[in-house]
Amino acid sequence: MAIAPARSFVQSIAPEGAAARYASYGALVLSGSLLIAVAGKITVPFWPVPATLQTLAIFIIAAAFGRKLALATLAAYMFEGALGLPVFTNGGGLAYLAGPTGGYLAGFVVAAGLTGWAADHGLDRNALKLFAVNLAGAAIILVLGAAWIALAFGPEKALAWGVGPFIITDVIKAALAAAVVPAGWQIASMFRR
Repeated sequence: MAIAPARSFVQSIAPEGAAARYASYGALVLSGSLLIAVAGKITVPFWPVPATLQTLAIFIIAAAFGRKLALATLAAYMFEGALGLPVFTNGGGLAYLAGPTGGYLAGFVVAAGLTGWAADHGLDRNALKLFAVNLAGAAIILVLGAAWIALAFGPEKALAWGVGPFIITDVIKAALAAAVVPAGWQIASMFRR
């Protein structure tokens, strides 16, 4: 007897009909890209640099949506930004993508794919497992961001500017996201009884 693969939270609550399901997926991709944009504009005072809520939004979206929808959402976000819409933290446009934060933006896509993959395999139901995956995603974002900064400003600036200021906030955001989606599964299971 074959075991059905685990599904993401969104897939488990999607409408049954194909047309309704794909319409809801399209709406989720658009709303998810807008949520990431809004989260990028929200700054939390922190030392040595303020933190945005972008990575928190990306981890929650990826864990709730699964890999395919998460990647579609990040592709929409990047496309909106490339078109010049001010969806990135400080603007938009192709020049922004090639600027100092370009590595982080690439890292967002990879991290969303990783967390979405984990959700597709049922790891989004366990806060500790999801936290470990989110930490790996945060590390990927920091490594790609620092690598891009190293190319632009030299390797000595990469750790000081590209990693150090973000480690604590990224761990906090990974933990918060790891708590939200498993809680969503718990709440949904109460309504299914």
